[in-house]
Amino acid sequence: MVQRAGRIAGWAARTGYSLGRRLPGADSAERSLRTLEQKALGELRRRLEGAGDPYLATLNQAPSTGRNLTNGQVKGRAVTVVTPDEPLRVAMAELLNRSTGLDRDRSRDYLYAVILRQLTPDEARILAALADGSPFPLVDVAERTGLGGAGRVVLRNASTVGKAAGVTLLDHVPAYVTRLVGLGLADIDEEAPALSTQYEILLTDDTVRAAEQLVKRPRFVRRTVRISPLGVSFWQACAPK
Repeated sequence: MVQRAGRIAGWAARTGYSLGRRLPGADSAERSLRTLEQKALGELRRRLEGAGDPYLATLNQAPSTGRNLTNGQVKGRAVTVVTPDEPLRVAMAELLNRSTGLDRDRSRDYLYAVILRQLTPDEARILAALADGSPFPLVDVAERTGLGGAGRVVLRNASTVGKAAGVTLLDHVPAYVTRLVGLGLADIDEEAPALSTQYEILLTDDTVRAAEQLVKRPRFVRRTVRISPLGVSFWQACAPK
């Protein structure tokens, strides 16, 4: 279902869906798309709430005494869970203790659960739009140097993928894309000439235009964003059926 939503979202960005909304039946199609997205996000939210948080779990389980809690071994070294008066140390000790009992599959699920807990609903939408592997245009706005190169960057990772995914906070799309790249779920690649029309549309975006006003001689660095290999594996494991 979410893969279908992602494919529709990707098609929308590449074919100028905003114009298509004027066609007969387009309103119904848009409502159907948003219904699919809402169901998908609901399932992601349920998985999110079901994922364990080692930090909170450790605090909830820790007794109120001042003594050490448990001892274990990690690669031949003792691991001690310290008192709940030091919650950061408690959480780290819990992670080290858990590492001794995780096989490959459980370690992968644990990693994906931690990543999932960091995603916002808007970022889940963007990931759904990227899920079919198609690239989306991405632009940085920088100040042009005397030699024509790019100097100070005033905006990074503006993209049409947010509008295609139907995110709520369109002005936060650059931050969303940056976070997805930082989590390893998306990759930034070279400019795609086939997306020339979409680049021109992106340059009229309000966020891009506002950044353009911050420099005297703006330079637009064109690139693309697409789902990463980790993002593919993560999506296959987490996408609602």
